[in-house]
Amino acid sequence: MFIPVATPPAPGNKATSTSNYGLNSRQIPRRLPTLHAPMRFGNQVAIVTGAGRGIGHAIALRLASEGARVAVVSRTELNANRTAEEINAQFAGLAKAYAADVADQASVKKLAEQILADFSRVDILVNNAGLTRDGLSMRMSEEDWDIVVDTNLKGAFNFIQAVERPMIKQRSGRIINIASVAGIMGNAGQANYAASKAGLIGLTKVIARELASRGITSNAVAPGFITTDMTEGLPEALKTGVVGQIPLGKFGEPADIAAAVAFLASAEAKYITGQVLTVDGGMVM
Repeated sequence: MFIPVATPPAPGNKATSTSNYGLNSRQIPRRLPTLHAPMRFGNQVAIVTGAGRGIGHAIALRLASEGARVAVVSRTELNANRTAEEINAQFAGLAKAYAADVADQASVKKLAEQILADFSRVDILVNNAGLTRDGLSMRMSEEDWDIVVDTNLKGAFNFIQAVERPMIKQRSGRIINIASVAGIMGNAGQANYAASKAGLIGLTKVIARELASRGITSNAVAPGFITTDMTEGLPEALKTGVVGQIPLGKFGEPADIAAAVAFLASAEAKYITGQVLTVDGGMVM
């Protein structure tokens, strides 16, 4: 995820869980048998959190375009359905929508059980769900600290814990956590966000060590500044200043992150685990 310098969502607008885990539940996901693109993920199932928009949306579309059946997870039914419907319109019913608050462990456990019931397996988990509540550390409220850490870090842990046993049983799996360069180099005004993303990198490495013997890899992608709906509204002067810090001289695109995730999820990355892949135009080198 990009370093979020845009105006954060209003405090207290906490994601809420819903009991409607399987949206459009009568539609059984199926894999399109004849797609023209190389099917690196044919017969595989991916869970993508925070898939309702931005980077998560791009990741879900990319995995589906290469044959994966995708459990599209968002905190709102509206966003989850929108992404799933876009995928299904292009790729013959590969996606199914779910809504939940990733920070709620009980909800995530129940959701994972529903996804396994719907798809029978999980091969790829992409922990992308995240939010910001920016502010200087001396003024940051406990609420703003907790909601960011609970969503960005605990949410990823909740999903990892929920799919570990099925992956261990099948002796294969790919876990990919979307971190941030903020978790590597820090960013003023983002103590909560940077801490959550640094913690996510640590979690990635722990899971890599714990699950390597079972054929499961765990890696992180650390985006820099990425063009999304949040960055589109930034003042041009600020954008110019940010671009000046990027050696490649431009913002990245959500598709750049999706491509990195697709690589780490693929068989080509079978000997890569515990790594952090920065996709940042050269900001961290």
